[in-house]
Amino acid sequence: MRTQANPTRPDAKSGTPFQRRLKGRHIQMIALGAAIGTGLFYGSAEAITTAGPSVLLVFAIGGVAIFWIVRALGEMSVEDPASGAFSHHAHRNWSSRAGFVSGWNYWFTCVAVAMVELSVVGKFVNYWFPDIPGYLSAAFFLVTITAVNMVGVRVYGEFEFWFAIIKVAAVAAMIVLGTMIVVLGINNNSNLIDPSFAHLVDDGGFFPHGISGGLQALVIVMFAFSGTELVAVTAGEAEDPRRTLPRAINQVVVRILLFYILALAIIMAVVPWSRIDGRTSPFVQIFEMVGVRGAAHILNFVVLTAVLSVYNSTLYGSGRMLHSLTRQGNAPALFGKVTSRGVPLAGVLASSAVTAVAVAVVFLWPDFAFTYLLAIATIAAVINWTMIIVTHQKFRRRIGPEAVANLTFRMPGAPVTGWIALAFLALIVALMAASSGFHVAVIAGPLWIAGLLIAYEIKVRFCNPSVESRAPV
Repeated sequence: MRTQANPTRPDAKSGTPFQRRLKGRHIQMIALGAAIGTGLFYGSAEAITTAGPSVLLVFAIGGVAIFWIVRALGEMSVEDPASGAFSHHAHRNWSSRAGFVSGWNYWFTCVAVAMVELSVVGKFVNYWFPDIPGYLSAAFFLVTITAVNMVGVRVYGEFEFWFAIIKVAAVAAMIVLGTMIVVLGINNNSNLIDPSFAHLVDDGGFFPHGISGGLQALVIVMFAFSGTELVAVTAGEAEDPRRTLPRAINQVVVRILLFYILALAIIMAVVPWSRIDGRTSPFVQIFEMVGVRGAAHILNFVVLTAVLSVYNSTLYGSGRMLHSLTRQGNAPALFGKVTSRGVPLAGVLASSAVTAVAVAVVFLWPDFAFTYLLAIATIAAVINWTMIIVTHQKFRRRIGPEAVANLTFRMPGAPVTGWIALAFLALIVALMAASSGFHVAVIAGPLWIAGLLIAYEIKVRFCNPSVESRAPV
């Protein structure tokens, strides 16, 4: 019979210095909440404009690919729960070099996503207070969320739990209220086309911009799914990871698809897709356009909390990843220190300091901050997902067929589904290269990987010559 780790002390068996204080309900909501943020509440406007109603199919396709990726990660994390997640697994199953690249790339992904969240937070504050500059809103929330992450993992877990509850409940309520508006024909604005499910096909059809429009939207949609892998990062601080992780992973993708597809279908039924302008969140715009001002204010509050929730999660993940890199010998020792509350303080503060660049970007280039930051965050996420699939293949090769057959939480359809996922990610990169707004990131991606490989060689040759001998490959 397996004994349960003391949740208030470091887990000696797994070697983690963190406190296992995250309960099942925390894991569930962290996994769900991390991927319901800017991509849905704000970025969906651009996806709708690009693809029209076919964006619903695009989200479904992207969701299936993400499910395979997260299940591959889940297979490894249930077998070997560690706070470093994919970096830890890459280090153990691939090489120290792979652990270095995976860990630092994920840290950068977290920082890039955090920058995206901060770049748009001012738009939601301006809905009520139009005179407050966006960079001031970004700076204020950067300091606030950093303070939350410095208190302790249990506080973070509770904070994120309620953040997620708010946005999940709000999306569900929006779906119900939006359905009522469509069914009952509620419309206090005579200049608006009457709400109707026919809007999904009556304005250029389901594919108003053809298949190419759907393909272009696929890149935007994939950013919306970044953050789903955070569930594995919590493994090192979960009370019972072998029980809670499979449940969270299996439910999160289904719930995200449910919320995304249903919510966007209702939005485009209330307001024709061609009327979505991106000035604010589509969730807010639909209630403005039908004259339900109270609901618009409530949804704007929810959208704001959703953005802060994702930023909260990315700061948590980046701090833990720096700590994991230190334990591998792939980051300065300073990031390996943990406070009495189980917080990798130096990692959290360093990540927050780098994220502050977003404040400057919003101040200097407010018009294109979101687009370029989103492109950079997306290519970093694609690199991360690719390394997860490759690491999973090496993990299975290391443990052998007999051990694979005895795994309690196996990736369905592997290895075929893994190869399909890799082909899908290659398609995303090709689409990014063909897009004027994303092609810069495709150039930056290989340069970033090359920079990480050079940094690793410098570290091995001059800073830690024995690291290769310690790599568990």
